Amino acid sequence: MAVCMKLWQLESLLQQLDGFERPKVKLEQYVTPAHIAACLLHTAQASFGDIAGRAVADLGCGPGVLAAGAAALGAGSVLAVDIDEDALATARANLEEAELPAVDLLQADVQEVARLWRQPVDTVITNPPFGTKRNAGADMRFLQAALELAGSAVYSLHKRSTRRHVQRQAELWAARATVVAELRYDLPSTYGFHRRASVDIEVDLWRTVPGR
Repeated sequence: MAVCMKLWQLESLLQQLDGFERPKVKLEQYVTPAHIAACLLHTAQASFGDIAGRAVADLGCGPGVLAAGAAALGAGSVLAVDIDEDALATARANLEEAELPAVDLLQADVQEVARLWRQPVDTVITNPPFGTKRNAGADMRFLQAALELAGSAVYSLHKRSTRRHVQRQAELWAARATVVAELRYDLPSTYGFHRRASVDIEVDLWRTVPGR
């Protein structure tokens, strides 16, 4: 597919992908909305040239929305990582249905990827768990793992309320972190304990450059 794909075209493609069949609350699984995924990927490519022709890894890929978008934008290679085999099965089906270029799928904890995956990675894209009380600190574990893997840049989504914390952590890791977009994340009711049909969450799209 053409790397000059417009934002709306990318969003339209991603809207056709299936989500989690049975999302697992212990993994804080939520599908990345198509418009959020498209904005992340389009920003990474149009503003920084970090997708087309690059080796891209999607950490915590879930059903493969970000990985599919990276492949559609002409990434040189795409690695999609998730600890959940059911999520990877859905990702595989989505990629085949969309007839996208081959994507490598890896079942692993994100903190093990830098050790397990020996091929160079330029860009890491990730929509990590927000790190709720059930999964405290997960967002920073994902970001740290992404920085260990990425050669050029990491694109990640975090709650705006954690902006100062993300900035401090990046500085501790000697990384350069910049908010490149402010977005609104419409989180649909996914689990039985959710009382509202959806929740509107303010999120930041960060571009973080490893310090090494």
